Amino acid sequence: MRVVAVSPHLDDAAFSVGGTLAALADAGHEVTVVTCFTASVADPAGFALACQLDKGLAADVDYMALRRAEDAAAMAVLGAGSVHLDLPEAPHRGYTSAPDLFAGVHVGDDVWRPVRAALADVPGDLWLAPQALGAHVDHLQVLRAVAALDRPVLWWRDSPYVLREPDAVPGPDLPAGLAPLDLPQDLSRRADACACYATQLGFQFGGPERMRAALAGLPEVLLADGRARELAASAVSPAR
Repeated sequence: MRVVAVSPHLDDAAFSVGGTLAALADAGHEVTVVTCFTASVADPAGFALACQLDKGLAADVDYMALRRAEDAAAMAVLGAGSVHLDLPEAPHRGYTSAPDLFAGVHVGDDVWRPVRAALADVPGDLWLAPQALGAHVDHLQVLRAVAALDRPVLWWRDSPYVLREPDAVPGPDLPAGLAPLDLPQDLSRRADACACYATQLGFQFGGPERMRAALAGLPEVLLADGRARELAASAVSPAR
């Protein structure tokens, strides 16, 4: 079975559903993580530049190239392939501060459309994507794009946002009629994969050891409709 996980950023899939992806790969499935916002932008300025300076990186470092390399290492741990879409993150699309990232999608920011167009060409049987817990604008855009494709999707809880706000509400484009679903998970492999994102661990978790402690208590609970649930049931016991 071809399993496709759609990640807003270069770490979201691993942080949120890495254990499930590792288990699916171990079960013999072809797992691919498509990350949407991975484009390098020359001469970043303003908030976009601040997003790398505050992680101890110099202004002349290609921050996204560094993150793409981290992602490649993480995917190797999970046993997944990777596809990086050449679209810019929100700080390069006119979002000017951290609060702005969580204050709703800007009028005229229709990046979900090229995301949807790119995903339409990706072959996949079972899909995974974010619920957009935490309301980060890039996650909201990915949710909208994937929902518009009408594929069989397992919707994941966005980590680390769900750790900070356990009662966070999904984005408005999450389909109705979903119910929780648990699949086999290799949470140790998830932690090892997440450790590959060295530029993010201090900012998101306070360091690698705190990351491992935080994620150790976070099971991966997915939401699925009947179509996705049926596919997922067949995925957990494939013939090999």
